[in-house]
This record gives sequence, structure tokens and C-alpha cells, in this order.
Amino acid sequence: MARILTLTLNPALDLSVALAKLVPGEVNRTHETHLEAAGKGVNVARVLVTLGHEVCVSGFLGADNDGPFLRAFEALGVEDAFLRVPGETRINAKLAEADGRVTDINGPGTAIDAEAWQRLLAWLEALAVDSRRRPAAVVVAGSLPPGVGPADLAELVTRLRGADLPVWVDTSGEALEAAIAAGPTAVKPNEHELAAWAGHDLTSEAARLEAARRLHAAGIEEALISAGPDGVLWISRRGAWQALPPRLAVASTVGAGDTLVAAMLHGVLDGQAPEPVLRLATALSAESVRHVGVGDARATDFPQLQQQTRVHRLGGLDAGGELA
Repeated sequence: MARILTLTLNPALDLSVALAKLVPGEVNRTHETHLEAAGKGVNVARVLVTLGHEVCVSGFLGADNDGPFLRAFEALGVEDAFLRVPGETRINAKLAEADGRVTDINGPGTAIDAEAWQRLLAWLEALAVDSRRRPAAVVVAGSLPPGVGPADLAELVTRLRGADLPVWVDTSGEALEAAIAAGPTAVKPNEHELAAWAGHDLTSEAARLEAARRLHAAGIEEALISAGPDGVLWISRRGAWQALPPRLAVASTVGAGDTLVAAMLHGVLDGQAPEPVLRLATALSAESVRHVGVGDARATDFPQLQQQTRVHRLGGLDAGGELA
């Protein structure tokens, strides 16, 4: 399997709280609480490890509370290449109610100064020319910390692509727009993020597909759109594909998008045909919503979930202008 680098520029300690119903302004009793080292890139790494890849994790960690991350990375068996910066990594609270509603309370993150940013860029430059440690792909996932702006993310993507490294990006807002303009290999917006990039509401499946095709035509080799229960769109040189997941009771959607990115990258790097790539990734993402955390390919009923996932190639002109 491949060596993959995940970059989490703004990681967090996730405090997950399960309760019957959140009542603001009152004392709420929880059913379960769990504190875990997290961040989108860290979650992607979790999935990639279970799929058999060698993973290096990097980004920025506060030096004052990196203990949970050290323990998590050791348990996962990933290489810890995070740069330590003064202060504490933020704590995000995720309040999950019995009806499936999740309330996120996210902190801004640890401020990153110019010196720390240049240290990361220099480390990446050295990594790209190290034949023993050079990754097969880089995943940049999550929000930007204070001190790092969209232009910095665009510079990061440009440098990695200039080193001929495949770059997969999963972020949102202005950061996503800047990343797309810099030309990464792949991006994974959800339907709302795609609508913001397109500049108009996407109220139909046809409108979503047209915007996804535009994204691919803008130079994104792997345009991957997640739309929750409405499934996944994938536009690439392989054509236009859609997957519909099995209907499952939703406990938490946190980690579903990270699972999708990791599993899609796994299939693409492995050179698999598009149908099994998208089937595996969509089913694994669906599996993750049944519980807190990322998808578990070792779940006893995962083969059944894959069978229940519907995948088809969309008709008409494909992404390359040829008949699908």
C-alpha cells in the first residue's frame, strides 16, 4: 500500500457528548462523553491506516496539551510529524442528541506565526525530495488556524503541486475557493459548499451535477461532492458517477466526510475501477453515521452495506466530453 501524508493545520481535541435532548440555559445530563484527538486530517489518517496504508500526520499542535495526540498516534501506528507551537490545541465540543441533531461548538485554534508557517513549508519541501519518505499523496483537511489565511493555503497547494505531489483538499469557505484556484488534484465540497463556489443555489440533482462538472472543468481532476442521504457525485477522467448510500439511522455525521475522502483516495491510488472505488467509499462513509467516529470497514455487516449501496454511471456527456 501507499505512503500518505495528512496535513491538519487546525487540529482539535473533540469532546463528544451524547444526551437525550439539549435544553439551553438548563443543566443537561449526558449519556456518554468522550475526549479524542481529532481534526479532519487525523480522521482521514485513521481510515487510511485501517485500509492498509503507511501514514504520516503533520500540521500544528499546541505543545502544552499534545499528550492525547501522542497516545492516539502511537495506538494508530502513524508517524507523528506535527510541528509543536506554543500554547494549547483547541477543544471542540460536539453535542449529539437522540434525534440525530448535532451541535458543534468549535474554538478558533492556536495562532500560527510566520516563523512556524515557514517551518512547515521548509519541512514539506525537504520531504518532497526525500526518495525514502516522499508520500504518494497529500491530504490537506480541515479549517485554517488564526494566522494562516486562504492565500497561505493556496501557496501550500501550489508548492505541493509544483513538487508533482497529488493533493487532496477538504475545507470550506474562502479557504476552499483559494484552494480550488490553486489547482489541487481533488476537492470534496458538500452540496452547500459547492453551491457557494458555484455562486447560486443547487436546488436539483441536475444543477448539482452541472456545478460538479464545472468544478472538474476548472482543473480539478477528482471532483467529489458529498450530499448526505442524496449520495455522492464523482466527476473525473473516468466519467460522471453517482452513488446512493443505504438508509441508516444517524447517530452522528461527524467523520463521514473524512471517511469518504480517505476511502476514495485509497481506491484511486490502488488503481481500482470507478464502480468499486465509489461503492466502498460511499458504504464506508454511511457506516460511520451509525456511531461517533470514522467508518469501520471491519464492521460485521459491512459487506451487506456495500451491496446495498447503489452506484451508476450518469448518462449524457461525461466529464471529458465523450459519451458515457
